[in-house]
Amino acid sequence: MEKQTLGQKIFELRKAKNMTQLELANQLNITDKAVSKWERDISCPDINTFPKLAEILGVSVDELLQANASGKENNKKEDTSDMLLKVIPLALSIGVTVLTAINQIYWKDAVSLLGLAVLAIAVRNFREKQY
Repeated sequence: MEKQTLGQKIFELRKAKNMTQLELANQLNITDKAVSKWERDISCPDINTFPKLAEILGVSVDELLQANASGKENNKKEDTSDMLLKVIPLALSIGVTVLTAINQIYWKDAVSLLGLAVLAIAVRNFREKQY
Protein backbone atom coordinates (compact mmCIF):
# COMPACT_ATOMS: atom_id res chain seq x y z
CA MET A 1 0.00 0.00 0.00
CA GLU A 2 1.39 3.38 -1.00
CA LYS A 3 1.75 5.86 1.83
CA GLN A 4 0.14 9.27 1.59
CA THR A 5 1.63 12.70 1.81
CA LEU A 6 0.23 15.14 4.32
CA GLY A 7 -1.55 17.02 1.54
CA GLN A 8 -3.24 13.88 0.24
CA LYS A 9 -4.33 12.98 3.76
CA ILE A 10 -5.81 16.43 4.43
CA PHE A 11 -7.62 16.35 1.08
CA GLU A 12 -9.18 12.93 1.68
CA LEU A 13 -10.20 13.71 5.26
CA ARG A 14 -11.70 17.05 4.24
CA LYS A 15 -13.67 15.43 1.41
CA ALA A 16 -14.88 12.68 3.77
CA LYS A 17 -16.36 15.44 5.97
CA ASN A 18 -18.00 17.03 2.89
CA MET A 19 -16.13 20.27 3.54
CA THR A 20 -14.83 22.78 1.05
CA GLN A 21 -11.38 24.29 1.36
CA LEU A 22 -13.04 27.56 2.34
CA GLU A 23 -15.06 25.93 5.12
CA LEU A 24 -11.95 24.28 6.56
CA ALA A 25 -10.01 27.52 6.24
CA ASN A 26 -12.71 29.50 8.05
CA GLN A 27 -12.67 27.08 10.98
CA LEU A 28 -8.88 27.48 11.21
CA ASN A 29 -8.95 31.28 10.70
CA ILE A 30 -6.74 31.04 7.62
CA THR A 31 -7.26 31.51 3.88
CA ASP A 32 -8.56 28.86 1.53
CA LYS A 33 -5.37 29.45 -0.49
CA ALA A 34 -3.35 28.08 2.43
CA VAL A 35 -5.48 24.92 2.52
CA SER A 36 -5.03 24.56 -1.24
CA LYS A 37 -1.25 24.77 -0.86
CA TRP A 38 -1.30 22.12 1.88
CA GLU A 39 -3.33 19.74 -0.26
CA ARG A 40 -0.95 20.21 -3.20
CA ASP A 41 2.06 19.64 -0.90
CA ILE A 42 3.42 23.08 -1.68
CA SER A 43 3.44 24.07 1.99
CA CYS A 44 2.58 22.57 5.37
CA PRO A 45 0.37 23.77 8.19
CA ASP A 46 2.01 25.69 11.00
CA ILE A 47 2.85 23.43 13.94
CA ASN A 48 0.35 25.31 16.10
CA THR A 49 -2.42 24.53 13.58
CA PHE A 50 -2.10 20.74 13.81
CA PRO A 51 -4.20 20.19 16.97
CA LYS A 52 -7.18 22.17 15.64
CA LEU A 53 -6.79 20.68 12.14
CA ALA A 54 -6.74 17.14 13.53
CA GLU A 55 -9.80 17.88 15.66
CA ILE A 56 -11.77 19.26 12.71
CA LEU A 57 -10.80 16.34 10.47
CA GLY A 58 -11.51 13.76 13.19
CA VAL A 59 -8.04 12.23 13.47
CA SER A 60 -5.11 12.46 15.84
CA VAL A 61 -2.20 14.82 15.37
CA ASP A 62 0.04 11.74 15.30
CA GLU A 63 -1.87 10.34 12.32
CA LEU A 64 -1.39 13.57 10.38
CA LEU A 65 2.31 13.72 11.23
CA GLN A 66 2.87 10.10 10.20
CA ALA A 67 1.37 10.81 6.79
CA ASN A 68 3.77 13.73 6.39
CA ALA A 69 6.87 11.76 7.35
CA SER A 70 6.09 8.74 5.18
CA GLY A 71 5.19 10.85 2.16
CA LYS A 72 8.45 12.77 2.29
CA GLU A 73 10.41 9.52 2.69
CA ASN A 74 8.82 7.99 -0.42
CA ASN A 75 9.38 11.13 -2.49
CA LYS A 76 13.03 11.32 -1.43
CA LYS A 77 13.70 7.69 -2.45
CA GLU A 78 12.02 8.18 -5.83
CA ASP A 79 13.88 11.44 -6.45
CA THR A 80 17.27 9.84 -5.70
CA SER A 81 16.79 6.84 -7.97
CA ASP A 82 15.33 8.98 -10.76
CA MET A 83 18.29 11.34 -10.51
CA LEU A 84 20.75 8.44 -10.76
CA LEU A 85 18.96 7.06 -13.81
CA LYS A 86 19.36 10.46 -15.47
CA VAL A 87 22.98 11.05 -14.46
CA ILE A 88 24.42 7.58 -15.23
CA PRO A 89 23.84 7.70 -19.02
CA LEU A 90 25.23 11.21 -19.21
CA ALA A 91 28.34 10.31 -17.20
CA LEU A 92 28.99 7.16 -19.24
CA SER A 93 28.57 9.04 -22.52
CA ILE A 94 30.93 11.81 -21.46
CA GLY A 95 33.46 9.27 -20.22
CA VAL A 96 33.41 7.32 -23.49
CA THR A 97 33.70 10.53 -25.51
CA VAL A 98 36.69 11.79 -23.52
CA LEU A 99 38.47 8.43 -23.49
CA THR A 100 37.90 8.04 -27.24
CA ALA A 101 39.23 11.55 -27.90
CA ILE A 102 42.45 10.83 -26.04
CA ASN A 103 42.67 7.34 -27.54
CA GLN A 104 42.56 5.56 -24.17
CA ILE A 105 39.67 3.10 -24.68
CA TYR A 106 39.13 0.02 -26.81
CA TRP A 107 36.07 0.15 -29.04
CA LYS A 108 34.56 -2.98 -27.41
CA ASP A 109 34.76 -1.30 -23.99
CA ALA A 110 33.22 1.88 -25.39
CA VAL A 111 30.31 -0.08 -26.86
CA SER A 112 29.77 -1.88 -23.53
CA LEU A 113 29.67 1.40 -21.60
CA LEU A 114 27.29 2.98 -24.09
CA GLY A 115 25.12 -0.14 -23.82
CA LEU A 116 24.90 0.43 -20.05
CA ALA A 117 23.89 4.03 -20.71
CA VAL A 118 21.11 2.88 -23.05
CA LEU A 119 19.99 0.34 -20.43
CA ALA A 120 19.73 3.08 -17.78
CA ILE A 121 17.64 5.19 -20.15
CA ALA A 122 15.35 2.22 -20.86
CA VAL A 123 14.88 1.54 -17.13
CA ARG A 124 14.04 5.20 -16.50
CA ASN A 125 11.51 5.22 -19.35
CA PHE A 126 9.95 1.99 -18.09
CA ARG A 127 9.63 3.38 -14.56
CA GLU A 128 8.01 6.59 -15.82
CA LYS A 129 5.37 4.56 -17.65
CA GLN A 130 4.69 2.57 -14.47
CA TYR A 131 3.83 5.75 -12.52
